[in-house]
Amino acid sequence: MKILQVNASARTLGSNSTRLADGITARLLALHPGAQLVRRDLASEPQPLLDEAAMQALATPAERRTPEQAARVAADDAVIAQVRQADVIVLGVPMYNFGVSTQLKSWIDALTRADVTFRYTDRGPEGLLQGKKAYVALARGGLYRDTQADLQVPWLKKVLGFVGIHEVEFIYAEGLAMGPAASARGLAEAEEQIHAIAA
Repeated sequence: MKILQVNASARTLGSNSTRLADGITARLLALHPGAQLVRRDLASEPQPLLDEAAMQALATPAERRTPEQAARVAADDAVIAQVRQADVIVLGVPMYNFGVSTQLKSWIDALTRADVTFRYTDRGPEGLLQGKKAYVALARGGLYRDTQADLQVPWLKKVLGFVGIHEVEFIYAEGLAMGPAASARGLAEAEEQIHAIAA
């Protein structure tokens, strides 16, 4: 098994979502002792933004790209290659202003590329990253699970499914900004979910 862990917090230290992602990865390694692990921390190694220069680089045929354009496309190619090689993806996802971090959005923008990780067919879009499982560790200050205010889970299900990753398990740590007791309870509940992960 090959595991890819992506920490999407804006913080390199003290991130609850990274702590939970580490816990999921530790659980998977305990279940699969021979597994290989690759970690990507988007706070210390951010993915470049999808801006006008990036879109021009992606739209330019490879043989006509400038060195700067080739380097920009290569940064996105590296994201796609890491996901392709992985059997399991572990995402540490904080909630910022009801959504995901800029860091994660840039990583997703790199991952979703037409005719590479998805394609359009006469039956609609088809994801090309089949046969993978994702675990998503969600760290939230308030209580959002199964409410209309939870904009993260539907979006993550949609975008991961769009590239072919349909088997997604969410681990919730909520109430982390609602006082020490609520925070301890939220983290404990998440730890129980992680411990319940099966082989």
